[in-house]
Amino acid sequence: MDTRKLRYFLAIVEEGAFSRAAGRLNVAQPALSLHVRRMEEALGTPLLIREPQGVRVTEAGDLLARRARAVLSELDRTEEELKSFGREPSGTVRIGLPGTISGILSVPLIAETRARYPRIKLIIAEAMSGFVRDWLHDGRVDLAVLYAELREPGVRSEVLLREELVLLRPPGPTAAPLPPEALKDLPLILPSNPHGLRKMIEADLPGMTLDPVIEVDSYASIKKLVAAGYGCSVLPYHTVVDEVARGALQALPFAGPGLSRHACLAYASARPLTGAAEAVSLLLKEVVAGLIRDETWAGARQIDG
Repeated sequence: MDTRKLRYFLAIVEEGAFSRAAGRLNVAQPALSLHVRRMEEALGTPLLIREPQGVRVTEAGDLLARRARAVLSELDRTEEELKSFGREPSGTVRIGLPGTISGILSVPLIAETRARYPRIKLIIAEAMSGFVRDWLHDGRVDLAVLYAELREPGVRSEVLLREELVLLRPPGPTAAPLPPEALKDLPLILPSNPHGLRKMIEADLPGMTLDPVIEVDSYASIKKLVAAGYGCSVLPYHTVVDEVARGALQALPFAGPGLSRHACLAYASARPLTGAAEAVSLLLKEVVAGLIRDETWAGARQIDG
């Protein structure tokens, strides 16, 4: 099985149809069908299920697609690194970011990368942390910033910052900070259980069960519901700083040690970073430090060491 066959197969999977893959690759459709048929015969298992509207992958085909993507991505990275060996870093660096981090980090990181390393092309993909984590494992991104320190085989991560969580309330008279345990007595509007923020809040409150009156995974919707008086919430301070400044919401710090979460920079240790990715990872840390220093990333504190 050579790399050309892997690229052909991956294109078919990504396009969902032989015809669209043929157009993308500029290869005759019958030739693609023949390639796949020979792969299936050689492997002794079906890879694709042909349907009237296109194709879908079998379980074996999905495994091959994930491995092919990782193999081809590594080959591309190796080629880029060899071409720039001993010269200014160049090539493509793919970064996965949760939406709340991307809104703060993407533009300054792109601007600084273009100024410092004009031969590096950044591709930034946004998604919920769970998807970004999967992209890292599958080799779709070189670097990821996640709201969790990944302690699992094949991944290295380091804490970038600690982000303050605040109690979000409708506008009104200023109140004294409450301990986190007081959340059990409040009408809460929180993300649903699978959401990373909800898991972190509950992990910081062992032995206490939260029973929100409303569950919604959109920060924008949570803020609107709180402003309308439907309840309170817990969100990162930087996500509400504009509404607090306008008087549309009230944000209270928690008493005591409070509540917080960590943002971490991660990469797959099984795939050594290219020179370009290494340069971007160092630059990303610099940019994050600057955003904290000038309070653009409100409520964040850098972790020493």
